[in-house]
Amino acid sequence: MTYHDIYNKIQKKGSFLCVGLDTDINKIPDFLLKEKDPIFEFNKQIIDATQQYAVAYKPNTAFYEALGQDGWRALQKTAEYIKKNYPGIFLIADCKRGDIGNTCKMYARTFFELMPFDAVTLSPYMGRDSVAPFLEYEGKWAIILALTSNPSASDFQVIQEKESNEYLFEKTLKYGQLWGNEDQIMFVAGATQAYKFQQIRKIAKNNFLLVPGIGAQGGSLEDVAFYGMNSTCGLLVNSSRQIIYASNGTDFADKASEQCKSLQITMKKMLEENKSSSRR
Repeated sequence: MTYHDIYNKIQKKGSFLCVGLDTDINKIPDFLLKEKDPIFEFNKQIIDATQQYAVAYKPNTAFYEALGQDGWRALQKTAEYIKKNYPGIFLIADCKRGDIGNTCKMYARTFFELMPFDAVTLSPYMGRDSVAPFLEYEGKWAIILALTSNPSASDFQVIQEKESNEYLFEKTLKYGQLWGNEDQIMFVAGATQAYKFQQIRKIAKNNFLLVPGIGAQGGSLEDVAFYGMNSTCGLLVNSSRQIIYASNGTDFADKASEQCKSLQITMKKMLEENKSSSRR
């Protein structure tokens, strides 16, 4: 999937929403537990109810790995279901892998060959070796952690180099652009750090940003769009708990759909305003 494929989908749906499928067996409605595969059944109903408003889905693999073989099967079924029924949707494996080259080749094979994901999230701490194997796959993406939403992100990401005055996250952005082009590389930038998006956009002007942290984590969609949107939108804004756990009853999918629709209405206005300002 190319940069323009994603942008065209954003324009068509009037949305830059990514739904995070952080599906916790302890949080899904109790009545689903009688299903043969409750995690997949939950995901399937969420996907069917929200796909008209979402341009991407992002399962966090930790929630599936924690269930062993059953979890991995549910993850694979979820990915295959999305690609079979809604093939134009961008599919992200939020696995935050990062290791030496030969190990990352196996990770890349897992998510790009054995599973039909379009992208994986990666920790770049070990340098180019930890990213390059994922870039060998045409049409696939590496989404590099740059500036995250968690409270201790400041432990490393905003360390400032004395000679250049560059922050570590700024160096990450620069190196990431050397490793791959705008059809291969995205960056994770947390919504709670939206005021720093101006710095990000000075370096990564055109790259898509995957933005977690709105909703339950307290990030502002308005701030993200104001500071982070570029002429082609350039944003995939993720929301997980706010959407998938909007209800714990039999109406859980309907309530998830309502949450997505509300976000999509706001996003559509933002896209229209952005297009108008770009023409001036």
